[in-house]
Amino acid sequence: MSIKPTTVVLFGATGDLSRRKLLPGLLHLFQTGLMRDILVVGTSLDEHDRESFLDFAHQAVEEFGGDDHDTDGWPEFSKLLHWAPGDGGAEGLRRSIEEAEGSRLGEFDRLHYLSVPPKAALSVVKELAEAGLVENSRIVMEKPFGTDLASARKLNSELHQVFREEQIFRIDHFLGKEAAQNILAFRFANGLFEPIWHRNHIDHIQIDVPEELGLDQRANFYESTGAYRDMVVTHLFQVMAFAAMEPPTALEPDAIGEEKNKVFRSMLPIEPSDVVRGQYVGYRDIDGVAPDSETETFVALKCYVDNWRWAGVPFYLRTGKRMGEGARIISIAFREPPRSMFPTGSGVGDHGPDHLTFDLADEAKMSLSFYGKRPGAGMKLDKLSMQFAMHDTGWAGAVLEAYERLIYDAARGDRTLFTTAEGIERLWEISTPLLENPPVVRPYAQGSWGPNQIHQLVAPFTWRLPFERQWRRPNESGG
Repeated sequence: MSIKPTTVVLFGATGDLSRRKLLPGLLHLFQTGLMRDILVVGTSLDEHDRESFLDFAHQAVEEFGGDDHDTDGWPEFSKLLHWAPGDGGAEGLRRSIEEAEGSRLGEFDRLHYLSVPPKAALSVVKELAEAGLVENSRIVMEKPFGTDLASARKLNSELHQVFREEQIFRIDHFLGKEAAQNILAFRFANGLFEPIWHRNHIDHIQIDVPEELGLDQRANFYESTGAYRDMVVTHLFQVMAFAAMEPPTALEPDAIGEEKNKVFRSMLPIEPSDVVRGQYVGYRDIDGVAPDSETETFVALKCYVDNWRWAGVPFYLRTGKRMGEGARIISIAFREPPRSMFPTGSGVGDHGPDHLTFDLADEAKMSLSFYGKRPGAGMKLDKLSMQFAMHDTGWAGAVLEAYERLIYDAARGDRTLFTTAEGIERLWEISTPLLENPPVVRPYAQGSWGPNQIHQLVAPFTWRLPFERQWRRPNESGG
């Protein structure tokens, strides 16, 4: 898919996401040549003019820009930045965009990025309709995409009154990460792994996204959502679909999207008895949080994809705030041999099943663990691992940050890494039993790995995190 000249209309242009990710990301896309022919029109309710917005953007790229000499391109990039006052209404917005495009009016596709609070998203959509800015445009939306099935259907219905589904890009930055896409490459490009990627050889799968951060700045928003709505539906289930999907008929957006939706259609409803909810001690002391709040800051669950490939294989998902460390891993546990010929005391089985682990953190890594013989007399086995890190290759400098990749794909109209209305509604549908009858919220200490009940949930298996052994650093020797 080629990329046309694009006007990026950035709503919420002076917000935190814009400052940390979007403006530095747009500069990097410009600097690398992926999006040279662009204009950026920022708008927000903050009082700015073009000069003060340029100052804001310059500080943002200086503080949060990458280390690939992106700021060298700032003088040229800054000429492409424009400002639309937030109080100008629909007519003012349209006029600002047309002035930015100038004599090239009509040549540009428009990408409207809604970096705004969820409750403001539909008002922006209506403003775009009033301004006549829907044709030849796409819209990028941040989560949440509803909070239950009814609200998701209502949101999608109102969106579809203005934009066609193929114009709507619901963003999930987890899927923009190189390691997430490496799951597709690993599964479908390698004869070694594709034949064993099903219930005959895979025992269980874990997707684990603990976070060290708390909720001091987001408590008002979080009180109405919680960990399940905020993270599981919009992030973890999407990553799970990459791990569980069937081979698409082609490596193109519609084919991949259809296979993801098949996974969601095959999922069994989430049973409350298969869920552990937690709340870190101290959360209720935050301003804006009710003293008797039952909002979960942690959730762990077991779910099933009830199709031919995955019947009976449990998927364990976990995420939470103020946990022992921040991580983003997918771990595939393979079945152990049906019978061991090794003598007692050999060590086989002592360290659990073999694992294939994808680290979705910014430094993309993969690891395959297996048993091997310890050198010397006798038959003593140890757990060994083969590890790959993006920084071990010459490709590291070519890595796009997740938001950069997703902006680039949205500008091209590539929907591979974005979810659909159908997929979102189905996920809320299977979530209904849990949302209607949530289990009790259990306290957990800050810096821990969640409530003790998580071990009962995963038994007879164990959680992969915390790792018993740390990842090797690039060029470091050892097992």
